Amino acid sequence: MLSESIKNRISLENIYKAQQSIKGVVQATPLMFMKNFSDQYEANIYFKREDVQAVRSYKIRGAYNKIQGLSAKELKNGIVCASAGNHAQGVAFACKKLEVSGTIFMPVTTPHQKIDQVKMFGGEFVEVRLFGDSYDDSQLAAKEFCDKNQSTFVHPFDDLDVIAGQGTIGLELLNATDIPIDYLFLPVGGGGLASGVGSVFKSLSPETILVGVEPKGAPSLTTSLKNGVNTTLDEIEKFVDGAAVKRMGEITFEMCKELLHKTDVICEGLICSTILKVYNENALVVEPAGALSIAALEQHKEQIKGKTVVCIVSGGNNDITRMEEMKERALLFQGLKHYFIIKFPQRAGALKEFVVEVLGENDDITYFEYTKKNNRDKGPAVVGIQLESKEDFEPLLTRMKQKGFLREYLNENQELFQFLI
Repeated sequence: MLSESIKNRISLENIYKAQQSIKGVVQATPLMFMKNFSDQYEANIYFKREDVQAVRSYKIRGAYNKIQGLSAKELKNGIVCASAGNHAQGVAFACKKLEVSGTIFMPVTTPHQKIDQVKMFGGEFVEVRLFGDSYDDSQLAAKEFCDKNQSTFVHPFDDLDVIAGQGTIGLELLNATDIPIDYLFLPVGGGGLASGVGSVFKSLSPETILVGVEPKGAPSLTTSLKNGVNTTLDEIEKFVDGAAVKRMGEITFEMCKELLHKTDVICEGLICSTILKVYNENALVVEPAGALSIAALEQHKEQIKGKTVVCIVSGGNNDITRMEEMKERALLFQGLKHYFIIKFPQRAGALKEFVVEVLGENDDITYFEYTKKNNRDKGPAVVGIQLESKEDFEPLLTRMKQKGFLREYLNENQELFQFLI
C-alpha cells in the first residue's frame, strides 16, 4: 500500500494545482480519433498527442511544475537532471523560461537529435554533459555533481511534484470526452506518467482498465511485479531510449503496483513496425517510447473489440538517422527479412543457379558478402533476402536445402547474427 504521505500529496487537489502552475506554458494536447486503427481493431481508438508539445513530449509537464515550485534557496546553485532525452528537453525549456541555471547529464548513447534539442531549448541557461551508456549511469554522475555543488536534483520520474505534473494529462483526457474510456494504454519507463495519470483515473474513472506498457528489452516494472519488490535489471536493451531504465523509482513502483490493472511488454520489432505504420498512414512521427502504447493494441486486439481505447503517445523525438535500423527491425519482426550463410560451389554459374532456381519471383537480395577462397570447393556468403510475403519463407528454405545451398539460417542464431550483420 502507498504511504500516507504519498497519498496525501498525490491527490486530485495536487494535480489540479499542477494544472494551474503549467497553464500558459504547457499545451493542452489534442485527443484524436484514429479511423485507420479503429477500423483495423474494430474499436474506437484515440491518441492523446503529447508529441505535439513544444518539446515534443509530455515531460515538460512534470519538469516545469517541479522547477517553478522551487524556492530561491533551492535555485541558488542551479538545478541538475539526468535524462535520456525528453526530460532533459523539458528541464532545458523550463530553465530558459524561468531563467534558471541548469546542468543536464545525458548518456553518451543519446541520439544527437535529442542532444541538439536540449541545447536549443535551454540556450545559455543550460550545460549538457554526456556520461555513461544508460540513464542510470548518467543519474549517478548527476547526483555526485549535486552533492559537490550543492545543487538541486530534478528527478525525471521519482518525484511527487513531477508525478503531479504528468498527472495533468489525465485531467485533460477526461475533460476532452464524455464517452467512458474502457482501456487506457500508458507507456512505462520510470513510471512517472503512469503514476500521475493513474492517480487521476483511479479517482475520476475507476472503471477504466489501465495497462502499463514496457519495451521487452527493459521490463523493469514487469520484473519487479513478478519479484514482489522493486528490482534492478542487470542488462537492458537501449533501443527504446525514452523507456530504457534498469530500475523504476521507489515511489513510482509502489504507485504503479497499486494503480495499474495489468502490464505488458512489447518487442522492439513490433514497436518499429508501429512507428513505420503511423508515419506511412497518418504522417505522424513518433519515437520508440511514444509508439509503445500504440503497439500494445496488436497484443490486446481481442480484448478491445467494440471498446473505447486511448493510447498516450508520449513523444515524437525520433532521430531520422535511426529510420533504416527501424525498418530493418520491423522487417525482421514481420518475417519479411531473412539472413543466411549460403554455400556457393566455386564454379562458374553457381550464383546464377541460386538466383534462378532458388529465389522466388518476388524475392529480393538486399545483402551479399562473399570472399572467394581458391583452395576450397565451396565458398560461404552471407546473404540477406527480403520477401514480399512471410508465407514465401518456407518454400525458399526448402529450395535452398534441396539444391544444397543452405549452410545456416542466421535469424535464429542471434549471437552470430549480431556479429555478422
